[in-house]
Amino acid sequence: MKMGQHAPGNAPTSEIVPWRAEKGYYDSSLGNISLPLATELVRQGHAVTVISSQPERRAAIEVLGASAAIGSFEDANLLAATCAGADALYAMIGGGHREADSRAYFQRIARHYAQAVQQAGVRRVVHLSSWGAHRDHGTGGILGSHDAEEILAAVPGLMLTHLRPTSFFTNYYGFVGMIKGAGFMGANCAGDYRVALVHPRDIAAAAAEELVKSAPAGRTVRYVASDERTQDEVAQALGAAIGRPDLRWVAFTDEQMRANLLQNGLPASVAADIVDIYASMSNGTLGEDYAQHKPALGKVKLEEFAQEFAVAFGSDK
Repeated sequence: MKMGQHAPGNAPTSEIVPWRAEKGYYDSSLGNISLPLATELVRQGHAVTVISSQPERRAAIEVLGASAAIGSFEDANLLAATCAGADALYAMIGGGHREADSRAYFQRIARHYAQAVQQAGVRRVVHLSSWGAHRDHGTGGILGSHDAEEILAAVPGLMLTHLRPTSFFTNYYGFVGMIKGAGFMGANCAGDYRVALVHPRDIAAAAAEELVKSAPAGRTVRYVASDERTQDEVAQALGAAIGRPDLRWVAFTDEQMRANLLQNGLPASVAADIVDIYASMSNGTLGEDYAQHKPALGKVKLEEFAQEFAVAFGSDK
C-alpha cells in the first residue's frame, strides 16, 4: 500500500502482499489480514495500493477505494515501481508452502523487497514475520521468516518493524478433514501445551497502527496474540461449537505426524517443515522469545473464533 501525509493529489501509500490461497485461507491480496488492513487505511484517508498476482481481483480492490498493482512478487521491477512515492510498505511473503524450498523462496522475495525500498527510498516498513523468527534453526517453515527479517534489517536507514504473530486461529481449518474422518484433532504437540493464538483481524489492527506511526531507525519487534489456550481447550471449544462435545486433541509422535502428512499428499519438504514447527512449539523453543516479550492480547478470543470455525466446518463438504 502507498501511505503518507494525506493531501490533495499527494495521498499516502503502502503495500500489501499476497497470503496463502489454500483451503481455509483467502488469497493474499484480499485476505484475512490484507482486506481489513486495506479497508482501515482507506477509511483513515490514506491512499493504498494493493499488489495482487490475480488480474481478476482488480475490480474488488478498487471497490475498496484502493489502487491495484497486478503482477508477480518474483518481479523485482514491479515491486520497485509500485514502491515509488510510497511513505510506508507492508511487506508480506506468502505462497512459500507451495515451494520445494520455502526458505529459499522467502529469501528471494525478501531480497526483492529490500531492493525495492532502497530504489524507491521508502523508509518505513512493517514486515509480517512470525513468532519463532528469532531462531535460525529448528523451526521448520518459520526459518524463512527469520531469514527475511535479517535481509530487511540489513537495509541502511530503514525504520523497520517486524510483526511476529503467534499461531493463527485459522490454522485449525486444516483439521476439518481429520475431525470428519477420524473424529479427533491432533499433531505432534501435547494437548496440555498452552499455545498463544492470534486472529487475522488483530494482526491487521496491529499492522494499521504501526504503518501510521513513526518509528526509530533500525529494527523493532512487535508480537501479536489474541488468546492463550491449551490444545485440549481448543478441541473442547471447537467441538462444542460444531456439536461434537467429545472432540479431543491427540498427541502424535513426530513420525506419526510426518507419515500422516505424506499420506495426505504433502511433499516431503513441506511435511518436514510442519513437523518441525509443531515440535518446536511442543518443546518450547518456538515461543521462548514471545514469553519474554508478551504483548497485550487482542480482541478476538477462542470462543468467537469457534463460531467462525463452526460455519466453515458446516460448509465444508
